[in-house]
Amino acid sequence: METTDDRSSESEHGKGNHGEGNHGRIACLLADGFEDSEFDVPRQRLEAAGYHVDVIGAKVGQELRGYKGRVTTRTTLAVGDARAEAYEGLLIPGGHSPDALRADQRFVSFVQTFEQTKRPLAAVCHGPQLLMTAGLVKGRRLTAWPTIQEDLRQVGAHVEDEQVVVDGNWITSRKPEDLEAFSAKLIEELGELESRGLWPLTDSPSQLGV
Repeated sequence: METTDDRSSESEHGKGNHGEGNHGRIACLLADGFEDSEFDVPRQRLEAAGYHVDVIGAKVGQELRGYKGRVTTRTTLAVGDARAEAYEGLLIPGGHSPDALRADQRFVSFVQTFEQTKRPLAAVCHGPQLLMTAGLVKGRRLTAWPTIQEDLRQVGAHVEDEQVVVDGNWITSRKPEDLEAFSAKLIEELGELESRGLWPLTDSPSQLGV
C-alpha cells in the first residue's frame, strides 16, 4: 500500500519555528530513492511524539519516491533555505538517497554545521555515507548497512554490528528491522536534550535563523 506525505508549505520551516511545548523541528535530509520504511517509520514515530519533521531536499515542493515505490513525500524546504542550527534533531534515512545527497556540497555542509550543535543526529542503513563524506566518522562509534560497515572502518570509524549504537549525540542503526529501536532511541535522546535545558533555544533571533 502506497503512503503519500504531501505537506509541502511555504511557511518559514527551519527558521526558528518550534513544535508544541519544548519540542522543536527535526530536519530530514532526503533525495529520490530513499528506503521507504527508513523515512516513514521514524517520521511517524517522531510526529506521534509531538515533533514536526521538515523534509529537506534539493528543491522545495519536489516529489520524492522511495525505491520500493511504497512511500512518496514532498520536500517542505530546499536545503539552501534551511538553517541547520535551527533544528533540534537531524534524521538521515538510508536507501539510495544518502549517496545522492553526498554528491551535493550543500547537504554535506548542512551536516557539518548541524554536528557543531551536538544535538541528536540519527542515521540508518546507508545514511552514514553522508557522515563519511562530511569527514565526521573518524574515531566515532557507529553502525550501518553491512556493505557500508567496511567503508566506515577504512576511514577510521569504530563499527559495531548492533541494532542501535549511540556515541555522544549520534544514533545509528543498520536496517529496516532496527527501526523501532532506532526511532525510540532518537526520541529518548531528544527528550534528554530538553530535560537538560538545552532546548528550546534561548539565544538571539539571529542564531535561531529568523
